[in-house]
Amino acid sequence: MSSRTRWLLPAGIEEVLPENAAILESYRRKSLDLFASWGYQLVIPPFIEFLDSLLVGECEDLNLQTFKLTDQLSGRTMGVRADMTPQVARIDAHMLKSEAASRLCYCGTVLHTRPETAGGTRSPLQIGAELYGHSGIASDVEIISLMTTTLHASGIDQVLLDLGHTGIFEALMRSANLSQQVEADLFSMLQRKSTPDIETLLKSVDCSNEFKAAILNLVNLHGSSEVLKQAREQLKVGGKDLLQCIDYIENLSSALILSNTKIHYDLAESRGYHYQQGIVFTAFCANNGDELARGGRYDNIGETFGRARPATGFSADLRRLITASSHQSTKATGAIYAPQVNDASLATTVAELRAQGEVVINGLSDKANEASLVGCTRSLQNENDKWVIKDI
Repeated sequence: MSSRTRWLLPAGIEEVLPENAAILESYRRKSLDLFASWGYQLVIPPFIEFLDSLLVGECEDLNLQTFKLTDQLSGRTMGVRADMTPQVARIDAHMLKSEAASRLCYCGTVLHTRPETAGGTRSPLQIGAELYGHSGIASDVEIISLMTTTLHASGIDQVLLDLGHTGIFEALMRSANLSQQVEADLFSMLQRKSTPDIETLLKSVDCSNEFKAAILNLVNLHGSSEVLKQAREQLKVGGKDLLQCIDYIENLSSALILSNTKIHYDLAESRGYHYQQGIVFTAFCANNGDELARGGRYDNIGETFGRARPATGFSADLRRLITASSHQSTKATGAIYAPQVNDASLATTVAELRAQGEVVINGLSDKANEASLVGCTRSLQNENDKWVIKDI
């Protein structure tokens, strides 16, 4: 690599320069303080772990997103985390071992082998919250409410909440008794809303016409609460289990009290890393349709670590939230320049100003323009043996 290209970063890997880094850090602090006010305790999982701890459940897509390397000490395969949820599940199951409901939150960089969207990042700053030890609507309501509150606090004025349930697809698959490969293919096609591909696949599958019609109906069951009524009729081949999933979505919706949030239903939606089981949800920016956060229930995720507990949570890329925010960043009052003078009273004044939250930059030379070069808009000047602040 020549000296002219050494500064280049890999595709999808970014650095954050001072002004944006300050904004990012302020949003991180604001979000974690919000989580703390709801009782969520911060955990900091390691950036790298043994691979079998990072990959839980049927998570082939997470496996493909994970960078892998060999540990020179143990000889075992390690992975750089592509998602922090399995790590937090390990902490709850193996390290905390609490019998009560536990509320945990986190924020850190994850690494993906490929961006999730064209031209997107491969190093999201993932922030999220998880609630372990409670099953049912109350914990799902809490997590969804915390998620939308976090988005509003980040400057997202209008949120579109997309609700689905993994059990709907699972109930249909059980009624048809299809092979695992056909199920996997149908799942992928449903996420893409690819009706032509589904029709082609169903022509080659030995199953009832009623089931084929239900799968094709499922693709289009998205929109207002009216789709829940339609689903009860169009998906009845899924039996009692499927109807219970629809009931759960309906009851959850009734229990949610959300401001500036519109609820949308997508009964084919089941995105995630295949460890989710139950309600799933995605938050979008109502103005442009960008995905902001996602989450759901994953009650069996702790089983890999020897302790299965009910679990629900959400996560978001903090950088994406800032990009979608309507809040305009305001420049803070400029820094104060302290001249290069060996004076005890000046040192005392500088210390007092810093304790008050002011930014004070020490001069390193006697150049007349040094203050403006380092971004100061004010300076300390000696008047009658007292250091006072003056605009530059």
